[in-house]
Amino acid sequence: MSEIAVMTDHGSTEGSSAELVRAVQLVTATTPTVLDARDFYDGGEGHVRTHGSRVSLEVPSAGVSIQPSVLIVYEIPPADRHRLTRFQVVMAGHGRLRSLGLDAQPWRTATDKHLMVARFLDHGVRQMESRFLDRPTYTQALAAFEHLGGDVWARPAIGFGGRDVHHIDSLDRLRTAVDFYAGTDCGWLLTRDARNFDPHGRRHQYRVVVLGDQVLRVCEHIQDNPDVPCNEAQGAVSTVLPVDALPRELLDLAITATAAVGLPFGGVDLVPHHGGVVFEVNVHPVLDVPGGFDKVTVPYVVAHLDALDADHDPTTDQAVASATD
Repeated sequence: MSEIAVMTDHGSTEGSSAELVRAVQLVTATTPTVLDARDFYDGGEGHVRTHGSRVSLEVPSAGVSIQPSVLIVYEIPPADRHRLTRFQVVMAGHGRLRSLGLDAQPWRTATDKHLMVARFLDHGVRQMESRFLDRPTYTQALAAFEHLGGDVWARPAIGFGGRDVHHIDSLDRLRTAVDFYAGTDCGWLLTRDARNFDPHGRRHQYRVVVLGDQVLRVCEHIQDNPDVPCNEAQGAVSTVLPVDALPRELLDLAITATAAVGLPFGGVDLVPHHGGVVFEVNVHPVLDVPGGFDKVTVPYVVAHLDALDADHDPTTDQAVASATD
């Protein structure tokens, strides 16, 4: 049986590690080795050692030494992803290791919204117009605000969960946002408001989870407060919908957006307004959600095992025969 490792940042609190372990146990009847990604961040105590075409992951203080054939990497906070880049590059060079989380560039593109917006433009993915700002003067921010119609959302280039996001429809709010972001370490974007209201006047958007060319899960987020992001973490109410509840063109838009940033898997936030526009693609959508285990976590694990099985050489390694049983 091939060894499987699940790696997440154990300082994060979304609970992905337990969900992934449970899915591996269900699919393979084995328990994976659990790793803390922080050990393999730059400066961490973890070691990567090569043995020909094999690679070992070692954490001496935890007594861990494993030569995985499958590495499932998940729940790495956006602000820390750059600290795992060197590890990803080293691990990606070992052809016999299977993982959907070792390509660092798509992570960077999806994590930095400035890069993501540019990639959407290059690939013709519909989005609301944005302007990137980096420590702008008030006059520069005002010019962008007026260009975008005077009704915009400000969001940090690197962030998650709708944190530090501002709805700006007045000069006072613009000045507040300029002052706020002046005290942060990253640039920010002003994006034209999509006016994504439902018939009851509430903000709404969809989260569409994509794996390759498949849509795994769809949910709708409803936000009563028009000045607050439409995220569950910010109080939005989420309702799981059948995949076919969305028009085919919106599902295809989600698939196209995920591919545009180079990810094999992602959670796409989009709205049907303006013919369908994408807000962003999330590298690691939350797994511990209603229906998430069966609809998302298990298929995600199986995709790793399918990749291993597709490249399997029976003369050098034992196949995971039960991966899809």
